[in-house]
Amino acid sequence: MPPEQTSAPSHPAVDRVVDALARHGITPEVVWFDGAVTTAQLAADALGIEVGQIANSLVFTLDGEPILVLTSGAHRVDTEWLGAELGGVIGRASKEVVKAATGQVIGGVAPVGHPSPVRTFVDTELARYDRVWAAAGHAKTVFATTFDELVRITGGTPRAVEPTRPASA
Repeated sequence: MPPEQTSAPSHPAVDRVVDALARHGITPEVVWFDGAVTTAQLAADALGIEVGQIANSLVFTLDGEPILVLTSGAHRVDTEWLGAELGGVIGRASKEVVKAATGQVIGGVAPVGHPSPVRTFVDTELARYDRVWAAAGHAKTVFATTFDELVRITGGTPRAVEPTRPASA
């Protein structure tokens, strides 16, 4: 008798992400972890990669409207600086705003699979890596992609998310 086959776990938010990626011609391999990987460092450790290769999906508000910032796990978004660069004020989005804008919960927000498009900015620091990993709609999931693919599938704007720091002498 052949061994029993088990299917990959399923979750409605992950299914929406997979469907959205398929509409862009992408068939991702969604990696499911045994436990939640709600920080870039936890995800990087679980994957055995650099923390900078994690594309954090962070929802903020810009003058009250939700925006999505896909940032390298090695960066913090300088909200005061980025808000000034974008001509507005960036604030922290509540969990309710995150859920309404993305259909996903904090810790598992994916770059796609949202109920409607969310204005998106993609950290140019992610371009340093051949492969980056983003959440797939649940805190236990990720999928591999590239910087260029993130920009394409999100319709995002590539940009720095913090001011350039001068090189140390």
